[in-house]
Amino acid sequence: IPFPISPIGTMGAVIGMDGLRADRRELFDIGLAGPLAGLVVAIPIMWIGIVQIDLTHPGYGPFALDLPLLTRIGLHYLQPPGYEPGKLIYYSQLNSYFMAGWVGFLITGLNMLPVSQLDGGHVMYTLFGKKAHWVARGLVVLAVFMVLAFGQWRWSLMILLVLFIGPDHPPTSNDNMTLGRARTIIGCCATLIPIFCFAPRLIIIPG
Repeated sequence: IPFPISPIGTMGAVIGMDGLRADRRELFDIGLAGPLAGLVVAIPIMWIGIVQIDLTHPGYGPFALDLPLLTRIGLHYLQPPGYEPGKLIYYSQLNSYFMAGWVGFLITGLNMLPVSQLDGGHVMYTLFGKKAHWVARGLVVLAVFMVLAFGQWRWSLMILLVLFIGPDHPPTSNDNMTLGRARTIIGCCATLIPIFCFAPRLIIIPG
């Protein structure tokens, strides 16, 4: 997923699966394995970053970070020096662990969006079948509205890429394969990952 002029490289990868090569259960496992593995690494790294961050000094720099919900919860729980709810964290206050955890959350949250052949699209389709198409289409419409109404132009390339691939997920080789109770519960919980990990504004330019 391209992310031009970025200090963090790309935004991960799209796993384009031929529907004839994986059944419903296999596709679920493929779609969820990467994001869960990413969180296993990103959560402790962010924990270390929050413990080490010092917010007692006034922040400055070219940008501040939009914090995902999971990071806000961690800040509230760990209460690093100088922390105040709603206070922006600026470039000058960042440490390498905090930044690495933030990037890990962002990529995981982005890849778990329930559209097309992103990881979230794989999981959503295996959970809900063709009903997932309406979720994907609704999310694309919402994304376009956000770009036009609030000027979030940095997401335009991502939206164009999804539209080029197509928001709907193709069928698997066997849509009738049962997932089982454990996979269904884990999958439903995993659909919340974008809510906890995704920071829609990415970076905030001080006005």
